[in-house]
Amino acid sequence: MEQNSLKQFIYLSIAAAVATILLKFYAFYLTGSMGFFSDALESFVNLIGAIIALIMLHISAKPADKEHEYGHTKAEYFSSAIEGALIVLAALSIIRSAVPRIIEPTPLENLNIGLLFSLGASLINLVVALILIKNGKKRNSIVLEADGKHLMTDVWTSIGVIAGILVVKLTGIYILDPIIAILVAINIIYTGYQLISRSASGLMDASISEEAMKKITAYLDSLKEKNIDYHSLMTRQAGQRMFISVHLLVPGWWTVKKGHDYADLIEQSIEDMFDVPVTVSTHIEPIEDPASMNDIGIYRQKKNNINNP
Repeated sequence: MEQNSLKQFIYLSIAAAVATILLKFYAFYLTGSMGFFSDALESFVNLIGAIIALIMLHISAKPADKEHEYGHTKAEYFSSAIEGALIVLAALSIIRSAVPRIIEPTPLENLNIGLLFSLGASLINLVVALILIKNGKKRNSIVLEADGKHLMTDVWTSIGVIAGILVVKLTGIYILDPIIAILVAINIIYTGYQLISRSASGLMDASISEEAMKKITAYLDSLKEKNIDYHSLMTRQAGQRMFISVHLLVPGWWTVKKGHDYADLIEQSIEDMFDVPVTVSTHIEPIEDPASMNDIGIYRQKKNNINNP
């Protein structure tokens, strides 16, 4: 059900991309402005990125299977990385098209109507971008957030282009048009780099956000009143899903069942803190044993004082 909800936002993004492509390319057709062309090309990339996001959301929604026992949620990072790469390619294309106009500036036509169409496209992108970013953060979906930030970059790009075209209109300095396009392209390259960098971090099992970690540690710290301590808290983010593992230190005289029941309760409490999928794994250890306090990272430390059964 959650994935279907996310897909609805992507459909909205696709619809916005189609609408803005038509408006911006028409503005370019009327005026011949490289600034409008660069703006329209970015919207075309938005459309491709949204379609890729939809495909990756479909893949990430697949349940865990024998070959992917931790699920397919990391597929979302591929969407963000591909979209970042497309942004960079679009920017390079803009620069390639703008350079000849610097050498031979070309007069622009029908600027008033062109500006009107571009402004309408920007308003569409602004509304959709805010919706995607808000819901992407709420649902911890890098796909929605990346797509929303891409659209927001498009909005700022359009504002810069519109302002630049107004300057061209008032001054008649036509060489400013391709220069504006190149500046837009540089900004687009930076956005693409950010998306690729974040995707790479996710694929390398980055930890969950600092805000989420604070919520978890605050809850675990509160358990000390019940003589339950913890250590070896490890987390990783895989698309929407968070994976959390922690060692719980409980009184050694507890029965196995009592320790297990408390562990289940703690796992469920942590999972209930968030509106996104969470997988929590716990390991019970006796709080009286000094060896229990040895932190265990990805490389397990041997405990020499444990006798073999």
